[in-house]
Amino acid sequence: MAKPAKDKFDPKTFLAKVGAGKSISKLGKGQNVFVQGDVADAVFYIQKGKIKLTVVSDQGKEAVVGMLEPGQFFGEGCLNGQPLRIATTTAMEDSIITRISKPAMISALEGRPQFSQLFMAYLLTRNSRIEEDLIDQLFNSSEKRLARLLLLLANFGKETNPQPIGVKISQETLAEMIGATRSRVSFFMNKFRRLGFISYNGKIEVHSSLLNAVLIEKSELGRKD
Repeated sequence: MAKPAKDKFDPKTFLAKVGAGKSISKLGKGQNVFVQGDVADAVFYIQKGKIKLTVVSDQGKEAVVGMLEPGQFFGEGCLNGQPLRIATTTAMEDSIITRISKPAMISALEGRPQFSQLFMAYLLTRNSRIEEDLIDQLFNSSEKRLARLLLLLANFGKETNPQPIGVKISQETLAEMIGATRSRVSFFMNKFRRLGFISYNGKIEVHSSLLNAVLIEKSELGRKD
């Protein structure tokens, strides 16, 4: 007699449904998922929308340290013994977020190999991104850091096709993310637009010519005005 087939586990279906230790929330633009200093007791998964991560120093200085999009996790520090949140997470647009309690997350990782693979792939990708960001900050000019950030926000280098940056991002936010002043970002944005690298009319559209300029050693990015 044939053995009954086991239910096939789909990680994304698991994340999209309410269940034991899981809940789903709809957030409007500007709403916080959690704030710096909150108890770290759950992991979150973005089904829809974009989430901004900000950190405030002891001196009160605020910095944007990341922007997350659908398919990404955040808040996973609780799995490594992090007792309190070290950043504030805010919806940049209407978003749908899955909250997975720490016990439910541990149970899924231990009992569902497909889910573990999905989460491990995310961690490896994020680790590579952190290493690239560090190298970017250490060795690249603020102009090249801005160019790289715009390319990342527009999905260049990912499986999905490049697209306009769907969220309106202020020059102040871009400046915080690359460690530069707003005036420098404004100067570079105007330069990129003049050279045909971007279109900037309310929302930013990044052209492939910006990627070419970053990849070519003697690029237009190094041209003096």
